Amino acid sequence: MNYHAYELAHALLSPWRLGVEAVRAGLDHPLNPLAATPAARSLSAACQVFEKVTRRYGKPQFNIKESRSDGTVVPIVSEEILSKPFCSLRRFRRESAGRNGGGAPQVLIVAPMSGHYATLVRGTIAELCGTFDVTVTDWSDARDVPLIAGDFNLDDFAATVIEALRLIGPKTHVIAVSQSSVPALAVAAYMARLEDVCAPASLTLLGGPIDTRINPTAVNRLVENRSLTWFEAHVISSVPPPHTGAFRPVYPGFMQLTGFMTMDLDRHVSAHAGLFNDLMRGDAGQVRQHRDFYEDYLAVMDLTAAFFLDTVRHVFQEHALPNGTYCVNGSPIDPGLIRKMPLMTVEAGRDVVCGPGQTHAAQVLCRNLSDTLRVKLDVPEAGHFGLFTGSQWRSVVAPLVRDFIQKAERGEAVSSDQVASNVVKLPSARP
Repeated sequence: MNYHAYELAHALLSPWRLGVEAVRAGLDHPLNPLAATPAARSLSAACQVFEKVTRRYGKPQFNIKESRSDGTVVPIVSEEILSKPFCSLRRFRRESAGRNGGGAPQVLIVAPMSGHYATLVRGTIAELCGTFDVTVTDWSDARDVPLIAGDFNLDDFAATVIEALRLIGPKTHVIAVSQSSVPALAVAAYMARLEDVCAPASLTLLGGPIDTRINPTAVNRLVENRSLTWFEAHVISSVPPPHTGAFRPVYPGFMQLTGFMTMDLDRHVSAHAGLFNDLMRGDAGQVRQHRDFYEDYLAVMDLTAAFFLDTVRHVFQEHALPNGTYCVNGSPIDPGLIRKMPLMTVEAGRDVVCGPGQTHAAQVLCRNLSDTLRVKLDVPEAGHFGLFTGSQWRSVVAPLVRDFIQKAERGEAVSSDQVASNVVKLPSARP
């Protein structure tokens, strides 16, 4: 019923949106003599805010055409190297490097499957693909996958990461973002046990819920205090026709987005109030910054019910990885089997999704790593999304991640405990 109510709400809003767009077009028309008046500008700005808040956002494009390497602009080309019903692998490489990457280190970015498209890590890719040959897991919207393709659960997520590593080949460095940190660490331990030549050459975890018992957030407490039966009854819906994945049970993306928005509602309200003021002033730069962030943030995808419920159970309720009960291909996972893989964990001081210590817990689980293979980074002024996109990522996190991977590629010691000092402080009303 949730899904049908959501679709009905959008249908009912459509005439209003058309009317508001017609009003704005008239107000902004160059032949309108009142267009420059404060009243017209105010009404036009209100129309634009209404349009952005009520729009149904589709999957954004990666649209990465260039990157930078040592201060030089580098043309980038992208190509799909694997296509499966629930995931495609998309590679971003320097145009001059050719299909073999030109000898650049290989990096696999495991995007989170948590309600947003993989384009949410566009900034992560853009900052690294000038130096590395970058591949990203581009997860599919479950709403668009027909029932005949079967189901997809947390085990399938891990299997996809393993397949990606074996396809890309040995000496691939892995960056796992947010939710993907748990299965990525599990895959690294599983492949270490097998002594697989395609095991990750290094692993970077950006804001991942490795052990949510540590400093639990409001999200963690909410999930722990509800049974799986409650989640099945209250948040799982079937995709309605005429979508390709009609009748597939899913956790709808709009419900995840509602949860994200309510966690930091004041900030989002302030951001849209700021958008109104920026439109009134004609501040194109700030309007573009708002648009770029929210076009990714408000574009959401559905998750299969099986994957969502598996994640709730194993990651947030049973804490399977730190408790030693997490399995990959039926085999219990022990991160203590990781002995040679450099590990970097990164946490944000203002993270409302992953509490302090939850990501660094991976350092404790990988108990047999030498100190020369460990890096811990804390970014006090960053929020959860700032760890992999935006100015905090570009100015603080990315240079250190890049240095970590390059040292790991050369086989050098990477040991470091750092608290970011060159922090860019953003206005509180901005994403």
